[in-house]
Amino acid sequence: MPRLALARDALPYLGGFAAAALLSLPWWPALAGVFFLLFLFIAFFFRDPHREHGGEAHVVLSPADGRVVQIREEGEWRALSIFLSVLDVHVNRAPVGGRVTSVEYRSGRFQAAFRHGASSENERNVVTIESDLGSVTAIQIAGLLARRIVCTAREGDRLEAGERIGLIKFGSRMDVLVPRSVDWTVEVGARVRAGVTVIGRRASI
Repeated sequence: MPRLALARDALPYLGGFAAAALLSLPWWPALAGVFFLLFLFIAFFFRDPHREHGGEAHVVLSPADGRVVQIREEGEWRALSIFLSVLDVHVNRAPVGGRVTSVEYRSGRFQAAFRHGASSENERNVVTIESDLGSVTAIQIAGLLARRIVCTAREGDRLEAGERIGLIKFGSRMDVLVPRSVDWTVEVGARVRAGVTVIGRRASI
């Protein structure tokens, strides 16, 4: 039976709800039940399943679990947006392998992550990776409920495609920007899995 893996960020929440459930159980069993349900929700939300991809070269992997909600052109870049509901795995992964050239936090609003304006207006963390496809950017975007972005990638790090780079707590959005030499292989509405689903590959010459 596979072991349940959790992101370490879950531990403070799990400890707090477990303690609250145990302390309230003798006097308020119903309240203890609520804390226990919250404990289970946190364990579900922060799950961190093992992921592997086929090792195909010159491809872009999905950096997040969720649904593709927008594909667009942004100047010299091609952009794709993925919406993560509270039911999706929220661990984020590197879309490509390479060297992290910058990690930049940008303050902003906390509007619903499925809105198209969230990409440019919401609080976000921008991770740029220099890869064999050129410069690829993964953007962690906060949402209406997601008020905490965790990024473990640091400038100068060398990442493997699909390697963990952080998470966004409680519903969010991720954008990927790639050069025009990359073609998307998914469409709006597609369900994708972080570190597994190929969402783009180098265009045929």
